[in-house]
This record gives sequence, C-alpha cells and structure tokens, in this order.
Amino acid sequence: MNQKDFERTDLERLVRETRPLAAGGRVATYIPELAGSDPNALAVSVMDGGGHLLEAGDRDVRFTMQSISKVISLSLALMELGETEVFSKVGMDPTADPFNSVMRLEMVSSHVPQNPLINAGAIVIDSILPYDDPQRAFFAVREMARRLTGNPEICENEAVYLSEKRTGDRNRSLAYFLKSVGTITADVEAVLDVYFRQCSLEVTVADLAVLSATLSMDGRNPMTGEMVLPRKICRTVRALMATCGLYDGSGAFAMKVGLPAKSGVGGGIIASVPGIMGIAVCGPSLDNQGNSIAGIALLERISDEFGLRVL
Repeated sequence: MNQKDFERTDLERLVRETRPLAAGGRVATYIPELAGSDPNALAVSVMDGGGHLLEAGDRDVRFTMQSISKVISLSLALMELGETEVFSKVGMDPTADPFNSVMRLEMVSSHVPQNPLINAGAIVIDSILPYDDPQRAFFAVREMARRLTGNPEICENEAVYLSEKRTGDRNRSLAYFLKSVGTITADVEAVLDVYFRQCSLEVTVADLAVLSATLSMDGRNPMTGEMVLPRKICRTVRALMATCGLYDGSGAFAMKVGLPAKSGVGGGIIASVPGIMGIAVCGPSLDNQGNSIAGIALLERISDEFGLRVL
C-alpha cells in the first residue's frame, strides 16, 4: 500500500485474534431489526490513496450505517450551507453523555446539541438541509453517500428503516424537545423520516473503507477519482470524528487507537489515517457506549502494529 505496507494475511490474523472479544458485548436490541445480527461477525477493509483495497474476515456481511451516516449528512450540510450556518445550529464539543441523552439538551441554556455526531445534533443537521421536502433531503444524503463510497447502488434497508421508525421514541423525544425550544423549526416527523432513512443505508466494510479513504484524501475518492468534498470540509469532519466520533467513548478511543473515527450501532466504525488510507471495521457486538467491542480492539491492534496513529 505504501511505507505502512501490510498484507491480507496480517489482517486475517488480527481478525482471528480479536474476534473472541465480541463475547464481552451484545448486539443492539432497541432497534428490533438489529437484534438478529451475528454477534460474532467481524470484518475489516482498508483502502489507500491509490485505490488499493484489502479485506479480511466476514467481508460479505451487509449492515446499516446507523450513526456513521451522520458524517455524510454533516458533509452535505457544510457543502450546502457553510460552516457559519451549520455551527450556529450545533456545537463542536465532545460529550460525556450517551449519544441519545435528553438531559444535556435541557441543562444547556442555549438548548443547542453539543456536536453534530450525537443523535440530537444529527437531527438538527437534517432539519436545516435546504430541501423543500423530506424525500428530496434524503435523496441528497443518499447521493452523497454513493459519491463518498463510490457505490451507486447504496440504498436503505427498508426493514431496518421501518423498525427504527416504529420504535424511535427516544429520538422523537429529542426532536420534539428541540422543536419546543425553537432549535428545530421544521416539521418534526418529516425531519425524523430523513434521519431514520439515512441510518438505514446498507453497506459493506469495503463501502465504508472507500468513504473513510475519501475523507482521508481530503475529499478525493481514491476508487473513482472524483473530488467529492473540499479539503476544508474533510478537515472539519475529521476533527469532529477525532473528538466526538465515538460518543462518550471518544477520549478512550483517541488514547487507544489515535485515529479520527466514527461508529454506528450497526457495528461499523470508520477510521481515517489522513493522507494515507481509510479503514473500516464491522462487529455488531457492542460495548456500553454503543461501539463495536471487537472492532475497537481490531483497530487498536492495526494502529499499533503498523504505526498509524495520528493523535
């Protein structure tokens, strides 16, 4: 790949060594459709700046992006509205609270979500996307996902979308509170429909490795060659991933792995090595913060063994 060269056999070995750690977590069950995920599944994919891809483990497993999609909607909002407008609506600070906390919103006098990578922040981002109906807003997010991954076939998993929509009472609580204090002015159910749909976008680890590599290469998709995002937006997104990307586990992740990253309760994590490569893992068994327990261990081993950490 480059001076950080490693082989598929290295990745296969690290998957074998870290897979047993999945027994220490459990799959997400608050979204019923995710409850059937294989807790022992584990996969990794790596793409460098030249578009070379390595994969290991259960690389054919398909899963939904969940909160990794927040990186996509944030990138789209920054493209369409600019930093000043976006960060007048959401903060830039890490949180010590769970990703779906209502308490913090009530305690902060401005009632502005602390950052765009927690649920409340992502819902606000979807509420300000400059489209006149939720379907157009979702299509814009999906199109950005397709360009960032280089996969024009990416679509939502309808069963997961409907499962989230039926059971998303905590997210409704967040959204209606934000509406009650004027942080959201759009129709709540329309905004939530965009949010639930984007979380249900279905991918493989290879798709996410391309997405992460595109962020790592300052917006140039290494597989398609397209300049998808400006360099400044990629730097902003990577900075937020480094400080906020694993919710209240972000500090520990930065210490252990040392890479900008974003997780999702589907078990996926993307990690960026700026200027060099993108890495993606998927392991549906989660820790108490909602992050892949074996996936974090796998990323830590990859970062340590190949000297990748940048933080």
